[in-house]
Amino acid sequence: MKKAIIALSIVFFFSFFLLAGAAYSYGWNKYSQERKQPIAFNHVVHARDLNIACNHCHTYADKSIHAGIPSVATCMECHKDVKKDSPQIKILAKHWETKTPIQWAKIHNLPDFIYFSHKRHVKKGLDCTQCHGRVQSMPEMRQVSSLKMGWCVSCHVEKNAPRDCWTCHK
Repeated sequence: MKKAIIALSIVFFFSFFLLAGAAYSYGWNKYSQERKQPIAFNHVVHARDLNIACNHCHTYADKSIHAGIPSVATCMECHKDVKKDSPQIKILAKHWETKTPIQWAKIHNLPDFIYFSHKRHVKKGLDCTQCHGRVQSMPEMRQVSSLKMGWCVSCHVEKNAPRDCWTCHK
């Protein structure tokens, strides 16, 4: 009887972690799912055709842990005059007029227990494409890298960057 309880406990223990791990992976690994944006922003037009640098719109990438999402004011620098009759620009202009931020759907998510600093990576010379892919060829933004621990660690090994647990884990 005692052996049966121990065996069931072991099975329960491993089953729990297997299911918890699967649920966690599903929740974190949503990069394959599409996210509908409130405005159809096209990186091909802005990053490739107009050659606007990433840090023009993502102004905090070299200053903060977050790269930042462009403010409505940043978009309106050009769109107060450019493509004003476009339905998408009319949505943007409405946000400008009402002084309301655009509620963009976040594409790149990391778990809360991960510390990631855009500033640290930008200052070390990593190009945005190393994590975000060739955004200039994406009509609609999507996550192309898994951002899982093994993916990050392989880059840290390649770049001879710190690999102790506390570099990334809070």
